[in-house]
Amino acid sequence: MLDIRELRADPTEARRRLGRRHDPEVLKLLDEALRLDARRREILGEVERLRAERNEASREIGIRKGAGEDASALIEAMKGVSARIGELDDELAGVEGALGACMASLPNVPDPRVPEGEEGEFEIVRSEGEPPELGFEARPHWEIGAELGILDLERGAKITGSGFPVLMGDGARLQRGLIDFMLDLHRDEHGYREVAPPYVVHRDSMVGTGHLPKFAEDAYRTEPDDLYLVPTAEVPVTNLHRGEILDGELLPVAYVAYTPCFRREAGSAGRDTRGLLRVHQFDKVELVRLTPPERSSDELELLTGHAEEVLRRLELPFRRILLPTGDLGFANAITYDLEVWSAGVEEWLEVSSCSSYADYQARRADIRFRRGPGRSPEFVHTLNGSGVALARVIVALLENGQRGDGSVVLPEALHPYVGVERLAAS
Repeated sequence: MLDIRELRADPTEARRRLGRRHDPEVLKLLDEALRLDARRREILGEVERLRAERNEASREIGIRKGAGEDASALIEAMKGVSARIGELDDELAGVEGALGACMASLPNVPDPRVPEGEEGEFEIVRSEGEPPELGFEARPHWEIGAELGILDLERGAKITGSGFPVLMGDGARLQRGLIDFMLDLHRDEHGYREVAPPYVVHRDSMVGTGHLPKFAEDAYRTEPDDLYLVPTAEVPVTNLHRGEILDGELLPVAYVAYTPCFRREAGSAGRDTRGLLRVHQFDKVELVRLTPPERSSDELELLTGHAEEVLRRLELPFRRILLPTGDLGFANAITYDLEVWSAGVEEWLEVSSCSSYADYQARRADIRFRRGPGRSPEFVHTLNGSGVALARVIVALLENGQRGDGSVVLPEALHPYVGVERLAAS
């Protein structure tokens, strides 16, 4: 959440910075927030004046009664003042509620490093690896998976519906091996503390990370509990410290967690729907870091490098791109996407988004730290990234590792985790 005091102090600068998102509705929200904030302060000022008037009148009434004088007119006048205070209190509650909703709907301000541009106008920061030369026409993963008996889209649709695939046999083993490989790498070599969080969260947790109210349509909500299936482990893990003041000497805090993830992808109908390219349930290993503000930039580079190392060890050609202002996530201040090349669909597939949120999530979730005894609490900066998401990694492994005999060669890093060097039809 943004700081209304900063918006109020320089509304012109606030409009310039939020205007970089190229969304007129955002500027309308900003104007409404400033209007509500101004009315809130007007009401508070009037209530304060009326209460002071009432307090003074109460003293005067006491004096008059003590002197045996008539105070009825003043008492009657104060009834009107009390009634007006009650009206203003009711209006204040409505204004504060509307202001809170407005502020919760305002997106984060883009980091100055984020380039101008619309979706697709990204900046390629670097690339590693070359697309494989297979020597034959590459097949898509849905054909490979079906022939190997490891991917069953039809039965997944029968059980639940489209977008809920079933992995069978070595496919399920590949998925489990990938999860263990990534958790071990990030815990043992990159120094993250492993967390096994709940797979459902309540509304406050979703609001805290910025997933509500913006992405309500994409969320799976349970009745009558008003709980949400996690769209990403970012939500429960970031909220581990909601409402806390951390010891600054313990920062940065680094967590790694595996969860299944659930997203309706409501706005993506008709896009990349074949096979595993766009699914409603997928597995992901998530990296979360909490840091002092001055370390935020370095921490983003560190976190992104940890995600890249996964792709490097999986021997997948990948590139890091810097998203432009017009493609920046709602709560994100700056985002690197990691994309892998997949030979069968002949596309760069996003498998990780690594982002800094500055203090936006920390304000919403009230996560602060203290630099030392007696120092005032400050908001942490939160960062997270996929380390990495499985569905499309499996796509790339199948399509890039395919051989002419129908088998799929696995990268060496996965051999001890999957128990085989290649996948073949049984």
